[in-house]
Amino acid sequence: MSQEEKKLIEKQMQQEQLENPEQQAEKQVVEQQSEKVISAEQLREDALKESEKSHLNQSTLDFNWDLVSQKSDDYDQETKKQLSELYQKTLQTIEQKELIKGKIVHIGEKEVVVNIGYKSEGVIPRNEFPKDQELKVGDEVLVYVEKLEDETGQLVLSHKRARLMDAWNRINEALKNNEIVQGTVKARTRGGLIVDLWGIETFLPGSQVDIQPVKDFQALVGKTMDLKVVKINPEYRNVVVSHKAILEEEVEKQKEEILKKLEVGQVVEGTVKNITSYGVFMDLGGIDGLIHITDLSWGRINHPEEIVQLGQKLKVVILSADMEKKRVALGLKQLQPQPWEQLDPNLKVGDVVEGKVVVVTDYGAFVEIIPGVEGLIHVSEMSWSSHLRSAQEFVKVGDIVKAKILTLDRENRKMSLSIKQLKPDPWQDIEKKYPVGSKHKAKVLSFTNFGLYVELEEGIDGFIHIHDLSWTKKINHPSEFTKIGEELDVVVLEIDKENRRLTLGHKQLEENPWDTYETIFYKDSIHDGTVAKVFDKGAIILLPYGVEAFASKNHLLKENGEYAKQDEKLKFKVIEFSKAAKRIVVSHTKIWQDQEQKAAEAYRKSSKPSGAKLADVTDLNELKKLLAEGEKRKNKK
Repeated sequence: MSQEEKKLIEKQMQQEQLENPEQQAEKQVVEQQSEKVISAEQLREDALKESEKSHLNQSTLDFNWDLVSQKSDDYDQETKKQLSELYQKTLQTIEQKELIKGKIVHIGEKEVVVNIGYKSEGVIPRNEFPKDQELKVGDEVLVYVEKLEDETGQLVLSHKRARLMDAWNRINEALKNNEIVQGTVKARTRGGLIVDLWGIETFLPGSQVDIQPVKDFQALVGKTMDLKVVKINPEYRNVVVSHKAILEEEVEKQKEEILKKLEVGQVVEGTVKNITSYGVFMDLGGIDGLIHITDLSWGRINHPEEIVQLGQKLKVVILSADMEKKRVALGLKQLQPQPWEQLDPNLKVGDVVEGKVVVVTDYGAFVEIIPGVEGLIHVSEMSWSSHLRSAQEFVKVGDIVKAKILTLDRENRKMSLSIKQLKPDPWQDIEKKYPVGSKHKAKVLSFTNFGLYVELEEGIDGFIHIHDLSWTKKINHPSEFTKIGEELDVVVLEIDKENRRLTLGHKQLEENPWDTYETIFYKDSIHDGTVAKVFDKGAIILLPYGVEAFASKNHLLKENGEYAKQDEKLKFKVIEFSKAAKRIVVSHTKIWQDQEQKAAEAYRKSSKPSGAKLADVTDLNELKKLLAEGEKRKNKK
C-alpha cells in the first residue's frame, strides 16, 4: 500500500471519530428514506440479472449485497478526486481496436471472462476459442478490444478476431523478414494445396511443393510443412506460400560448399541426370555439372545417347568451376588417351590413308582416320575441275575413301587430305587432248545468267557464253536453250591453261548464216513476216528461214490506222541490217507510206496544176481522191 493510500484511510477514520450522535441519527434517517426508494433486495435482483447478461465471474456473484443496506461514509470532493486518481493509476491505458494480452479469470460453459487490466472485465464466447485448445484460469490469451463500453457499459472483447489479426501480422512479418514458418496442409485444390497458416488459408502451388515434380498431392494432406511466404495480395487477402523456396536455398548452400571443395583437374563421380542434344547434365551430389557433347568422346558423335544413359554413374574430370554463376564444366574424354598420340608416328605428308566420311559440309568432308583423328578434304581437293561444286556431289556420310595427306600438324592436331591428288592432273596435256577448234560432246552442269558450265570429262570443265549458243535466236537465259544433265555438242574456242579455263561454243559448229542473210535481207528489201511477240516498244517479227527481226511500234501502223497484232502476217521492209550486231530492223508502215509517196510524185509529174496544192493536202483520203482524179484525166487523154 502506498503512502497516499495510507493517509486517505487515516483521514477517513478521523472523520468517523469526529461525528457526533446527532449527525449519526440524521444519517440513519437518510438511509431509511433511501431504502424506501430502492430496497436492498431489489438491488440484489437487478445485480443478478446484469450478471447473467454480462456473464460475470463467480467473484462478482458472491458479492455481499447485504452491505448495500448498511451505512456508507461520505467523502469530501477533494478526497474523492484523490481516490479516483489513485484508482485510475491501477488501470492500464487501453485503446479501442487494439490487440492486447489478457488473463483468464473465469471459464464457464459458454463464456470465458478475461481481465485486461481495465476497470471492467470482458466476456468472450467460448466458441471463439479452438475446440482442441485447453483453457484454464490464469492463462494468458490474445484479445481484440472491439469496444471499451457498449450500451450497458460492458467491455467488448474478441479472441477470434484477435487471432485473425495476429495471424495476418505474423504473415506480413514472415514475408518481410523472409522467415520460415510452419503450416498444415488442409486439402488439395486445383493447381496445388490449401495450407492453414495460423488460421489463415493460404495457397501452395503445385510447382512450389518440391524441386522435383510431385506425383501424389493427396499424400501430403494433413502433414505439417516448412514454408515461406512468397506473395500477399492485400486487396483480396490472398497468400501464396512455397516449400520449394526453402529447398532451393538449402541446395544453394550445398552448392557453395561443394564448389569450394572442387578443383580443376579433380576426378569426381556423378550420376547422369539429364541428356540433351548438346550435352549431359551430371549430379555431383548437390550440384549439377555439364559435359558438353564435344567433351564426351575424342571421336565425332551425333548425340550424347551414343555414349551415356540416364542414371548411369560415371567418373568425370573437372574442367572449370565458376563460383559466381555456380556452373561446373566436366569432361569424360579427358580421362581417355588422346587419339593423336596414338597416331602412327611414321605417317607423313604424301602418304595415302583410308578413312570413313563422318561429316559432309558445303565446303568439304571430314574423314576419320582412326577414332578421334580426322582429316579435312576441301571441296577443291575432290576434283581437278575448276568449277567448284558442293561436297555432297562427291561423297556422303559413311563412305570409305582413300586420300593423300597434304598437311599434317600433330601439335595443333590438324590434317588436310586430297582425293584428286590420287589421279593425274588432266590439265597437263590439255592442248593435245582438246586443241582449239576441236569438237566434243559435253554434259551440262549448271547455268548462270550469262552462260552455262559443261563437263568434258572428270576434272575438265568449260564455259559457253550465252551469245555462243545460237547464231539466230535471241536467248535471255541458257535454260531456254538446254537443260542440266543434257549432252551438248561444243567446239573449243580458247584455252587458258594457267587459270584452268576452257572457252567453248555451240553455234560455231555451223557456218555463220549472217553471211547468207546479208545477201537476202539487205536494206529496203521486202519480205513476208509474222508478228511473233508484241511488247510496249514494238514487236519481234519472224522472217523467212527462221530469222528474227525487230519492228518499233511506229513501224507497226497499218494503212487503216490500226497497229499490227500478234500472229498477224504482213509485208515488212528491211530498214536496217547489221551483220556485226546480228540485228535486223523492219517496218510495215514504211511500205504503204512509200507507195503513197510514189503515187503523189507520179501525180505531180503527170497532172496539171489544180486549185489544191499537194503541200496543202493533209488528209489521206483527200490525197487518194486527188490521185484517182489524176488517173481519170490520164485515161481520157
